[in-house]
Amino acid sequence: MSTSTTSGVRKSLAKVEIALRWDPSPSGTPAHDLDIIAAVYRAADPHGEPVHLVHFGSRSPDGTITLNRDSHTGQGFGFDEVMTLELNRMAPALGRVVVGVVIQETGPPGARTKTFAVIGGTGVRIREGYTDLAVSDFAGVPAATAATVAEFTRDASGVWSLDAAVRGFDADPEEFTRVMGALRS
Repeated sequence: MSTSTTSGVRKSLAKVEIALRWDPSPSGTPAHDLDIIAAVYRAADPHGEPVHLVHFGSRSPDGTITLNRDSHTGQGFGFDEVMTLELNRMAPALGRVVVGVVIQETGPPGARTKTFAVIGGTGVRIREGYTDLAVSDFAGVPAATAATVAEFTRDASGVWSLDAAVRGFDADPEEFTRVMGALRS
């Protein structure tokens, strides 16, 4: 599929939904477990340390980012994980949110073997209300173990915009949370 309906939405975004889907692993093999992660950054330091991270089992302290649905297997119909970002309610001191997807893999450290190439039926949808802002998959980053899928930034007038692009990383979940919002060259 590897299609994207847009890469840069330049309008005032208010409440956005990120949805993730994937196919379950073949019978008898370890489950495919993908997770959505959001990193929130200060407007004064948009590429520094995140103010907070939102992932499975957590939500933002101010309640503006929540993980509404979490799957450990990809079993289900349609989108398996859904995260809601209420950008219009975020404090003015917050100016950037990076959303990514990481493959959780049980096993010994350093023995990561699952990449997006081995997980079928992947897809990510970003929408506001009933309007799809971006639709894509991970076909463009087959060797990656994690990827950013959206970057929301607030301009000086307070308007939020979206840069929807899938960018792959070879990182475990902990490392990914440290590098996902770094300045790109």
